[in-house]
Amino acid sequence: MTWNDMVYLLPEIILTVGACVMLLVPVMGARGARLSAKWMMIAVLAITAGSLIVCSHAVETIDQSRQLQAMFALDPFSIFFKLLFIAAIAMLVMMSDDFLKESRYSPWEYYSLLGFALCGMMFMASGVHLITIYIGLELLSLSSYILAGFYKSELKSTEAAMKYFILGAVSSAILLYGISLIYGVCGSLNLLDIAAAMSTIVTNDALMLGIMLLGAGLCFKIAAVPFHVWTPDVYEGAPTPIAAFLSTGSKAAAFAIFARIFYVGLHDFHLEWNYVLATISALSMILGNFAAITQDNVKRMLGYSSIAHAGYVLLGIISLNTLGLRGILVYSIVYIFANLGIWSTVLMLRRHQYAGERVDDFEGLSRRAPLWAFAMVIFLLSLGGIPPTAGFIGKYFLFAAAVQAGFGWLAVIAVLMSAVSMFYYLRLVVAMYLREGVEAEFAITPALKIVAGICLIVTLALGILPGRMIDKVIKASDHVAARAALTPYAGR
Repeated sequence: MTWNDMVYLLPEIILTVGACVMLLVPVMGARGARLSAKWMMIAVLAITAGSLIVCSHAVETIDQSRQLQAMFALDPFSIFFKLLFIAAIAMLVMMSDDFLKESRYSPWEYYSLLGFALCGMMFMASGVHLITIYIGLELLSLSSYILAGFYKSELKSTEAAMKYFILGAVSSAILLYGISLIYGVCGSLNLLDIAAAMSTIVTNDALMLGIMLLGAGLCFKIAAVPFHVWTPDVYEGAPTPIAAFLSTGSKAAAFAIFARIFYVGLHDFHLEWNYVLATISALSMILGNFAAITQDNVKRMLGYSSIAHAGYVLLGIISLNTLGLRGILVYSIVYIFANLGIWSTVLMLRRHQYAGERVDDFEGLSRRAPLWAFAMVIFLLSLGGIPPTAGFIGKYFLFAAAVQAGFGWLAVIAVLMSAVSMFYYLRLVVAMYLREGVEAEFAITPALKIVAGICLIVTLALGILPGRMIDKVIKASDHVAARAALTPYAGR
């Protein structure tokens, strides 16, 4: 590495130093006691975002060493996802502050772990080498395991962390074995080198097995069937802000590497794996939506809903065309803001350490908090893909990509399952507007109002006037499409 390479890594360096400093603050005594964990974390995120924007312009005039270039890319695709991750973590920090004040646990450790998780997500977005992607994924995963069990004295939290850790370790081993098989056949772990090697391979059983194992490990990270069993239990047991993190930022990072690996590295071998992923996509949409119907626990319902949404995103992966790639980016924005809006509303109904987990907790919300009940309806409609919300735009891209790629039958299943999803989303609407409920204490804090308000504005704005967002998405996706040489598939 050279000093010029530090410009490419500056945002990650700043974030890592900030996260490490936050671990040291509690031992600083009186000086540390005067500092605010929330505002320090917000400052670190702001500096990281600023350095990312500055570096994205500076790298155009600075030569990147070949060693780093083979491992790490600071391109429009990675910048898009990194800024999205930073925005998501910033809103999670705002959501967590008052929640943490009621607990007995250190906010410094909590925010530091979020910082390390974000660092892993940023490396994942920039990874063009399977080892870089794997290291970023493991940094995210290890931080997530600890955060899921952050309430160490709560049985549900420790049980969720244990399940997540055991299954996550197995999935990481499967993914790593798949990577080793791909390396054995292709002789490299750089995605462009893998693509070049695959262009000369007609068929290879070891390579096919490696791709399947790699796909299995990634499907665990996005909670796709049959690698989904951890999701509802972990969402239910984890602290509510962490469940929000696992369902938004963590999954968006997995979407990013899924797209990067399969579009850039494996596109020339696509006929061997896209029908397997198509089956996984269909099963995820069907099982996730039908299982969610039976849930009375809102966190478990959102867990099964996230399984279904993983199936929708897989439409963009298997399509392997520019429209599918754009759909993944658009849907990542849509999914993050709609879900964070829902989770912030859930936190408004919290009881002690755990939030309003039952559908019954939402009864009468329209009379007690009409604005936030309306916001909740918009978020639910967005997840269901109903216009004029942003969710309609995201699903339009994904469904159109599937039809363009010859997977019309899968698009039909996706449309039908979107209709099924409205059944359990509307259960919450019925509870909020058509049932009296009982008077209960709310926790509608200014921070939650800000997060829910931002999510509401973004969800409506992107649904009504999506042009500016789509322009940014096209710029980010076209860079990856050019690297993947998608021209032969763009018109499919």
